[in-house]
Amino acid sequence: MPTSSPQQFLGFLLGSTYRRISNSFARALRPHDITPEQWSVLLMICDRSGISQKEVAAAAAKDQPTTARIVELLIKKGFIRKSMNPDDRRAFQLYATEEGRSLIGSTIALEQQTIDNAVTGLNPEQLEQLRSMLELIYNNTGNTHQE
Repeated sequence: MPTSSPQQFLGFLLGSTYRRISNSFARALRPHDITPEQWSVLLMICDRSGISQKEVAAAAAKDQPTTARIVELLIKKGFIRKSMNPDDRRAFQLYATEEGRSLIGSTIALEQQTIDNAVTGLNPEQLEQLRSMLELIYNNTGNTHQE
């Protein structure tokens, strides 16, 4: 029987690669008291001021309870605030505070450096092909219905 390695399976390789990049970014963010998941939600709120929690969950591909926990942590840390949506009293709009915007401004380079390190050795054409392939895989996996 041939010896097999988990790295030969695409799903394992994608997951392992994601975890390595995420762990590297987490180490870079540690002094700023924020995790990569929290950072990505904060970035989205900075970019789309007044976004709803439901929209954040959909855009971040996270479930509602996970998104709610992240939002509450970001509020507690003073990085965002929420206010009642005037058009829908059941919904809240999310806004970055100055402290949140400042944090994103001072850490965006850390994210870019993490990615630059991960893709060292790829030329711009290869990087664009990789991005295109990953987007295709992402879109293909979003349309499956498993029982």
